[in-house]
Amino acid sequence: MKISVVIPAYNEAATITPTLEAILAQTYPDFEVVVVNNASTDNTAQVVNEYANKYTNKPDSRIRLVLETKKGLLHARERGRKEARGMIVANMDADCLPEKDWLENAVKHFERAGVVAVSGPYDYYDAHPFFRASSYVMQNYIYRPVAFILQLPFIQGGAVLIGGNNLIRAEVLEKMGGYNTALVFYGEDTDTAKRVAKHGRVVFSPKISMKTSARRFKDEGTIKMTFRYLFHFFKHTFSSI
Repeated sequence: MKISVVIPAYNEAATITPTLEAILAQTYPDFEVVVVNNASTDNTAQVVNEYANKYTNKPDSRIRLVLETKKGLLHARERGRKEARGMIVANMDADCLPEKDWLENAVKHFERAGVVAVSGPYDYYDAHPFFRASSYVMQNYIYRPVAFILQLPFIQGGAVLIGGNNLIRAEVLEKMGGYNTALVFYGEDTDTAKRVAKHGRVVFSPKISMKTSARRFKDEGTIKMTFRYLFHFFKHTFSSI
C-alpha cells in the first residue's frame, strides 16, 4: 500500500530538514512526502527545495512541495490530503522525528479487517525529563484503554488520534468529507478521530511512537497547554454522545 506522508509547514525553515531526513530514512519502501507550505513568511519553501536537490540535480521524486495560502493546520492537512496519491494518508508535523520503522510498523495494522486508522504516542524528546516520561506513560497507559472504551458498541464516542502521529485510509477521509477546516487547532485530532471511527476500527499502539518537540508547551506553558488539550478532548468527544 502506497503511503502519502503529509507535513504541514508554517515558518518551519529552522526545523524541517531533520524531519525530512528522518522520514526519507524509512524502511518501508512505498511512500511519498507531501510538504504543505502554509503561507510561510520565512524561507521554508527554499529549504525544502534545497533539501530535495541535495544529492541530485533533480528534486527527490518522493518529495512534493505544495502551497496552501489559507493559514491554519486543518487547511494545510486538507490540501495535503487532496494532493495525496497513496491509499493511506500519514500525518506528522514539521518538528517530528519518526523512527526508521514508523511506517513499517504502522502499515501492518491495516492488514487487519476493519482497521481504518492507526495512531501512537508522542515522545517529547526535548522536554524536561519528568514531563517527557510522565507524558509518555500517560499516553501509553491511559490513552490506549480510553481509545478502546470509546469504540465500544454501547458508547461509540470516537477514538484517540494524535494529530501529528496518525495514519488514515484515504478512502475513509474522502467518505467523511476530509478534515474539518472550521477548527483552528485545539480539538482537531479528537474531531477527526470521532469522524473516522464511524467508518471502522481505530488502533492506538505504543509501537508507533513519534519523537516531537515540546516547543509549544515551552512557549505557552505546560499547565495551560495540558488544560486546553484535555478541555477540547472532552468537549469534542462527549458533545453528542
